[in-house]
Amino acid sequence: MRSASPEPAAPRLWAIVGATGTGKSALSLDLAEELASAGRQVEIVNADAMQLYRGMDIGTAKLPPGERRGIPHHLFDVLDPGEEAAVAWYQSLARSVIERLAESGSDVILVGGSGLYVSSVLFDFRFPPRDDALRAHLEEELDARGVDALLERLRALSPETANAVDARNPRRVVRALEVALLGGDAQVTLPEQPRLWRADTSILGVRCERAALVDRLDRRVERMWGDGLLDEVRGLIPHGIEEGRTASRAIGYAQALAQLAGRMTEAEAIAETQALTRRYARRQVSWFKRYPGVEWIDGTATREGAD
Repeated sequence: MRSASPEPAAPRLWAIVGATGTGKSALSLDLAEELASAGRQVEIVNADAMQLYRGMDIGTAKLPPGERRGIPHHLFDVLDPGEEAAVAWYQSLARSVIERLAESGSDVILVGGSGLYVSSVLFDFRFPPRDDALRAHLEEELDARGVDALLERLRALSPETANAVDARNPRRVVRALEVALLGGDAQVTLPEQPRLWRADTSILGVRCERAALVDRLDRRVERMWGDGLLDEVRGLIPHGIEEGRTASRAIGYAQALAQLAGRMTEAEAIAETQALTRRYARRQVSWFKRYPGVEWIDGTATREGAD
């Protein structure tokens, strides 16, 4: 009598996290091929907020379809530049995709460096209240009175939040004030011991020696301009990038728009993009190092330019 065949392993959720430029995309492809060679079905889901946008390729280091090694990729190019990306919207969409793939028997690799987006999927992550009418009113106040007036209102309601919010980002100030007025907590952070959304989750973190990463990021920004970022942005203007609240503020794209409008020279646009990219990478490192149970991998030797 033949023995029964072993039951196939249940689908797993894998997450690959880390700062920009550390090699997350390359690792996701390598992991997918390794899982496939073991007989597992596997697909990749994007968790980079800016790679959700159609046409925003050069400035986001989006992996071209021809370099995806035949592995199915999801949640790339799902928004026009004039549309707004929201974390709560992304959480619902990404989880529905992951559940559908898992039900079909596929492992899923979630890959990206947008901390809130990744956390919203991996952990039992709840969002502060929102009120679209109140938000619209606050945005009108922002246009009429400026961000400092909103900061003063926020400081009166929640001094701790006012000190923590990025005052250079009017969108975040508006959102923080909206939440404070609704009686919620605008400081969305991971709890001390975050609970996983799916128990069958493995998290891989990619890190890179600081000096090597800074050099890599600075050169990548220079290469973005050399690869035609200005032409890419020029082509996105008819698709609403100037009006898009999220896309227009993306690092690199905001500076390219300023250069096209004559508000910055090319040298100034590149230098500011480099500085903001380095700062963003530092924030990513701080965010992801708080994740529990991460298996860290050294990405210092990853080929230059890989995400």
